[in-house]
Amino acid sequence: MTPVIDLRGGRKTYRTGDLEFEALRGVDLRIEQGEYVAIVGPSGSGKSTLMNVLGCLDTLTTGTYRLARNDVDDLDETDLAAIRNEEIGFVFQQFHLLASLSALRNVELPLVYRGVPAAARRERALDALDRVGLADRTANRPNQLSGGQQQRVAVARALVGEPSLVLADEPTGNLDSRSTADVLDLFDDLHEQGRTIVLITHEHEVAQRARRVVRVLDGLVTADEPSGARGAVLL
Repeated sequence: MTPVIDLRGGRKTYRTGDLEFEALRGVDLRIEQGEYVAIVGPSGSGKSTLMNVLGCLDTLTTGTYRLARNDVDDLDETDLAAIRNEEIGFVFQQFHLLASLSALRNVELPLVYRGVPAAARRERALDALDRVGLADRTANRPNQLSGGQQQRVAVARALVGEPSLVLADEPTGNLDSRSTADVLDLFDDLHEQGRTIVLITHEHEVAQRARRVVRVLDGLVTADEPSGARGAVLL
């Protein structure tokens, strides 16, 4: 089976004038379809750079990266944007919902960019909101929703395009403990449905809800092991 993520020898070097900083120093990472993986590390460890590479928001300096059968190393910005829209569902700490739009319209947006007809967009967005438990909040704007509900809208938006990968960057960072538990329960449900989830976090308790934990430090993967979560699979 082709992995969803296949990163080999990944290096990322940033240059400012004569100065160089190597944020990734030869990272290998393979994630299969249906896995639930947390990538953890302190500030400055390289995990955010790794997230940007995995999400096709940045490219490697050297190494190879295949995302769901797509070679992304030499793609231009237009092609990278197309792959992000088709293959990745993003969930961010700041939600990134448009304040002027209803929950339904926010969830429809990825399909608008794909040119999906209006009736089909609405049907798929309603289904995605129902899957995250917000079928009764479709007309609400973000300021009429709690933080946890806003993040559920963001998850619905990530799911509506049926992506190969759900990539969540510190998705609980702006939530209280109750909303954090609700969102992590939702990720558990998505994993049980066969979704491939990669969760970026610096919080140990959040990482342990995944089934596999990849630890990053100084631009290197220092550990890759099963978590203590129920149903974790030994590697």
